[in-house]
Amino acid sequence: MANRLAQTTSPYLLQHADNPVDWWPWSPEAFEEARKRDVPVLLSVGYASCHWCHVMAHESFEDETVAAYLNAHFVPVKVDREERPDVDAVYMEAVQAATGHGGWPMTVFLTPDAEPFYFGTYFPPEARHGSPSFQQVLEGVTAAWTDRRDEVAEVAGRIVADLAGRSLVHGGDGVPGESEIAQALLGLTREYDEQHGGFGGAPKFPPAMVVEFLLRHYARTEGALQMAADTCSAMARGGIYDQLGGGFARYSVDREWVVPHFEKMLYDNALLCRVYAHLWRTTGSDEARRIALETADFMVRELRTAEGGFASALDADSEDADGRHVEGAFYVWTPEQLREVLGEDDAAFAAAYFGVTEDGTFEEGASVLRLPGDAGPVDAARLADVRARLLAAREERPRPGRDDKVVAAWNGLAVAALAETGAYFDRPDLVERATEAADLLVRVHLGEVARLTRTSKDGRAGDNAGVLEDYGDVAEGFLALAAVTGEGAWLEFAGFLLDIVLEQFTGEGGQLYDTAHDAEQLIRRPQDPTDSATPSGWTAAAGALLSYAAYTGSEAHRTAAEGALGVVKALGPRVPRFVGWGLAVAEALLDGPREVAVAGPVGGELHRTALLGRAPGAVVAAGEGPGAGAEFPLLVDRPLVGGEPTAYVCRHFVCDAPTTDAGELAGKLGG
Repeated sequence: MANRLAQTTSPYLLQHADNPVDWWPWSPEAFEEARKRDVPVLLSVGYASCHWCHVMAHESFEDETVAAYLNAHFVPVKVDREERPDVDAVYMEAVQAATGHGGWPMTVFLTPDAEPFYFGTYFPPEARHGSPSFQQVLEGVTAAWTDRRDEVAEVAGRIVADLAGRSLVHGGDGVPGESEIAQALLGLTREYDEQHGGFGGAPKFPPAMVVEFLLRHYARTEGALQMAADTCSAMARGGIYDQLGGGFARYSVDREWVVPHFEKMLYDNALLCRVYAHLWRTTGSDEARRIALETADFMVRELRTAEGGFASALDADSEDADGRHVEGAFYVWTPEQLREVLGEDDAAFAAAYFGVTEDGTFEEGASVLRLPGDAGPVDAARLADVRARLLAAREERPRPGRDDKVVAAWNGLAVAALAETGAYFDRPDLVERATEAADLLVRVHLGEVARLTRTSKDGRAGDNAGVLEDYGDVAEGFLALAAVTGEGAWLEFAGFLLDIVLEQFTGEGGQLYDTAHDAEQLIRRPQDPTDSATPSGWTAAAGALLSYAAYTGSEAHRTAAEGALGVVKALGPRVPRFVGWGLAVAEALLDGPREVAVAGPVGGELHRTALLGRAPGAVVAAGEGPGAGAEFPLLVDRPLVGGEPTAYVCRHFVCDAPTTDAGELAGKLGG
């Protein structure tokens, strides 16, 4: 018998629709039911490609005995954290404050007023390693609720008061300047892993936003390139990168980038595709070009949906040869499997090139393919043949599951990445894919309501309102698309979204909130300026506001961007690894950003030169003819010089002399 989740659009909730647990989606009705029955709410938060969420579901939520107890003593509520990042953020903050760590699955017990009083993450079916079993936890919470209700109420009240007291100090007045940037760089240098690239120890996450900051800093000052280039090269050669099919896994479990956690997320791949394209723009590295294009092709091939958007993720787990559901089965190889596909000689060549050993680098003698770099000079034709045969053989394996929901923010990141990668490498098909995804965001996610919806699936908008990161990242994608295509409609759509940011998400003194003023009121209004796996909504919005102001001359948007960057002034010197996108936006502000108007054909030499300029956060408008100024304010009163396509570069209200020479333009933009 299906429970209430069968009516939802979230692939994660649908995975639990046939559980014997009588799940409710997050809704006022669920809490009303808890009040009526005078029982607590069990809140379980996860996402579709989360390995331990699957494990706990199988061990506990599919167990008839556990389910019967849960249904009798609780109102169970299931939340997809990717659909409701606001609910996830508020309770995760409480979990981390109480336990010192967090993660998914997240398990929180709430009063019928949604106040949390007991927390955890994964609970095993039997007590082990000092952790109680899930059944013991349920019985303990029930006993407390029945016999010690006053104590429960006191704990819940204290936690809510503590959360409410955590109002954000946003750094006072002023924007980050040279001093804060220098301190942030020093902090990054201290945490940099010189041996293996990246920052910090294991597990090691791809630092896309920090690399973007370093590339922008290099463009402005000629410093800090090495950390960016070496980190990107180490990741590209590691197991975190799919050496056959392209695209990056979520993170590496070790410092050396050897063994990944195998799930592949849209947001990581969008951010990294763009970063490698920018690294190529900075250095001309062939490796960076290859990785940018392979990652773009991976997104289009494996994540694109029938409606033209991009799915959220591919699972880490899939079936192995014995029919078991295990992590990494789709991606790893034993020497024996290489021999079966390639024959003895080519298998030996592939094992040496990709670091496949008899003992294995992963589990049960299997290895993750990587490029250890000790195979000596390589026959390129032979390598291409071997890769093609291995990829074809891998295609026959059972595929990992795909979370098909389209998340607005992550699709915004993908639009930006594909538009720029397509423009840099003369791949108009990638620009078309970016445009189709942007069309879907306008058609389905904005739809009739003129406010962004967080998710859609199969072309149907979900029920949840967009949060700040959706507005910031989608606006960023639209602005990148406007620069590449010369279509001013995308600038207009970005402005529409950013006006909503000014009206609905902005508080006093420049601070921003993750949810709109008129959003559902939770126990605390979420507000987080630090990056997680994606740019924070706060700094994503700041970057888009700054670019939009450069395009239009809007004082209100520039003032809002500068107000939002106060938090980067405060956090940049202290936690630079977790405010990388904010530092990248600060670099754009320090540089101007430059405004480039190309009176000439879209896709022509001057337009392409402008797009390849390295000046941090520079905005580019291109178009010709009398209508161009109507599309882009930057093109108003920009005549051709001597009948030739002409580029104008301005910043800080000062313009250089116009030029018709691509080389001269490149020089003006740090090319």
